[in-house]
This record gives sequence, C-alpha cells and structure tokens, in this order.
Amino acid sequence: MKTKHSIFFLFLVATTILSAQKKYEHIALLNGVAHIGNGQVIENSLIVINKNRIETVMSTKGLRLNPAAYDTVIDIQDKHVYPGLINTNNVLGLHDAEAVRATLDFAEIGNLNPHVRALIAYNTDNQIVPTVKTNGVLYTQVTPRNGLISGASSIMALEGWNWEDAVLLADDGIHLNFPKMMVTRFSEEDGLSKSVNKKYSEDISLLDKFFSDAQAYCNSSDNTEKNLRFEAMRRVFEGKANLYLHADKVKDMLSAINFSKKYNIKRPVIVGGKDSHRITDELRKNKIPVMLNRVNDLPDHSDDDVDLVYRLPYLLQKDSVLFCLQLEGDMEAMQSRNLPFNAGAAAAYGLSKEEALAAITLNAAKIIGLEKEIGSLEEGKLATLIVSTGDILDMKSNNVILAWISGKPVNLINKQTELYLKYKNKYGIK
Repeated sequence: MKTKHSIFFLFLVATTILSAQKKYEHIALLNGVAHIGNGQVIENSLIVINKNRIETVMSTKGLRLNPAAYDTVIDIQDKHVYPGLINTNNVLGLHDAEAVRATLDFAEIGNLNPHVRALIAYNTDNQIVPTVKTNGVLYTQVTPRNGLISGASSIMALEGWNWEDAVLLADDGIHLNFPKMMVTRFSEEDGLSKSVNKKYSEDISLLDKFFSDAQAYCNSSDNTEKNLRFEAMRRVFEGKANLYLHADKVKDMLSAINFSKKYNIKRPVIVGGKDSHRITDELRKNKIPVMLNRVNDLPDHSDDDVDLVYRLPYLLQKDSVLFCLQLEGDMEAMQSRNLPFNAGAAAAYGLSKEEALAAITLNAAKIIGLEKEIGSLEEGKLATLIVSTGDILDMKSNNVILAWISGKPVNLINKQTELYLKYKNKYGIK
C-alpha cells in the first residue's frame, strides 16, 4: 500500500508541475538511486534541477536539506533516476504509418542527396512518439534513408510544438550508405542467395567524383555559383559534422574507412557494424566509433555462434571501441520503445548494467558530439532525466513515472496508457 500511495503522490506532483511549468523551475529530487550514465551510481542521491540545467548531483549522506530553498522537493526513495535515453539513427517522427506512402518523409528520389535535411520533416504530433517517451527515450536522431548519400540527420527532443522547438542539434552529420561488395537477395524459389554487386565499381566511382568535386568546391574561395549539394558537405570536410558510413561486412567497413581517409574526413562513424568485432584494432587505431545495430537479430555467417549478435557490445567494449546501440531496420520507429531492453539484453551477455546504460546515453552523446549537454547526470548539463520505479533496462520492471527534457516536465500519457486505464476501469481491475 505504501508503494501505491507514493506512486500516486508522484503522479499528482507530476500533474501539478505540468499544469504550472513557470512556477516549478527549482526542483529537488531526493533519495533516489542515481545512475549517472558514466558508470557511477549514487545510492541515496540529491539531484537539483534549476530551470533547464542540472544544478546539483550528490549523495545525501550527512546532508541537511533546506526545503525552502526549492520550489518543490520530491522524495523518490527506492526509485531509480537515469539520464534521458538517446535513440540514434532512426526514422522516428518521420512517418506515421508505414503502409501509407503519403506519411513517409524519410526518403527522397535520387542517389546523392547530402542537402536533404531530416529535421524539417520531423513531426512533433507523430502518434508513435508518445509511446516511446513512456519507456524513457527523450531524444532521437532523425535520419534520412535511401540512395548512396541520404542526407543530414538532426538530434530532436521528443517534446515540442514544432521541429524548431524540438531541435537540439541541427545537421549533426551526413549519412552515406557505402556500396556493398556482395548483395543478398531473396526469392520464393531459391530463398536467400548472395552474389557480387555488379554496380559496386560504378557506385564507388560516383562517390569518388562527388567527394573530390565537393572537396574542391569547399576549398575554393571564388565559387561563382552556389551548389547546395556541395555546401551540405562543407561541415563534414571541416570536421564540424560526422560522416556516418553505413556498412556491416568487414570488407565494406574497411573500404569505407579507407574512403574516409582518402578525403581526410575527421569524424567518421560506422553505422551497423555487424562484423565490427572482427576489425576492432582498425577501429580503435583510427578512433572510429560504431553505432551498433539491434542485438535481437541472427548472425550473418553460418559458422558464427548463435549468440554472437547479443555479445557484440561486450566484444567492442572489451577492445575499447566506442559504441552505442541503435535499431535500424524493420519497424524501427515503433521498435524505438525497445531501446532500453536491447541494452538490457547486452547486459545479459557480457556488459555490466552501467556499461549497457552508457550505450544508450553517454556513449551516444559522445558519438553525435553532445556529451557536454546530454547523456549523463552531471552538473551543468541539460536537465534531461527520467525517474523509474524499477530497472529501466528490464522489460518487467521498467516503469517511468517522471521525466524532464531540458528542465521541462514531460507528459507521459499516450494512446496506449489511455486504453489501459479505460479498460482497467471498465472491468474494475485494481
């Protein structure tokens, strides 16, 4: 009964804060278990939100708190506090229904589209977004798809009136779908089959010409005409934005790395990296991080261990390769709500719980270049955090009851919670 009363009290506090945001700008969260995101855990913590920043993170041991110093004090004894989770390389917010083409805003016609910007297509009223926030994901990297060069991704908050309101970092990098040497096809007669990509040399030549032309354009000070495609590459060549190299196989990743060296790309990132455990020396030597795809998958090679994909995060961690987790693929927008549980699966296959948490918080922030703002519960960073009654990485106990994005309280009600309460009340379930 005590637990039910305390959760109900927290719900009332959250409702009050949401209805009067201006009044509650200085908030103290007391006695929670703080998972900082960098491996540190504070069992009995004090976390203070002051406007949009984290003012204090410390232990309550020996502390004498003055409640009058804050707008409100929330006792979250036995609850867990985490930094807001970061959903990288995803189309969340760029479509509403996969079966309805008119709602798909993540792909453009053409092969070379670095000037396409995903952020202006981000829909803050997307119906999937509220269901993702409920599981603790508060930021997403909206990412374009298709073509050799898909366009520029941006980091967006899962709260806001419009895309201008939601953007945290615009155009953080350009996404290049590096040509595959081998292609996999499926047919009813033959099943899965692999063959040499006949367009490989043609695609590599096309990319070489585009990058050499774009680099020459960006290095020139007397361009008579403005080229939008080349202009979009300027920040990549200057080292102010990432070049995301989408590749999975060893040969493709090594070719992508050599390609980035050829054009002196300062911030390359491997996206996918299903075979990345085979080239950890190369990745570490060149300081190339990996956005590792979902762990709930099968290995690609017939002689691989059946649990290899689950162990990939551990294998990269063991070899000191910076990585984060992402969920590109089938139904990826909806799958975003399972991001913490993918990290939980990685924790069951070698990672510690705090290392798994870092894979969807601080590591992701480091890779996208926002580690000074988000990704961990540290003083001076944006007050983006969640409070759960249980382990955020565990599907059975994950239960987010409070959340803030940049100091603003987050509404955790969505269509699914509304239906749950509707039928719970209808049938008198306690």
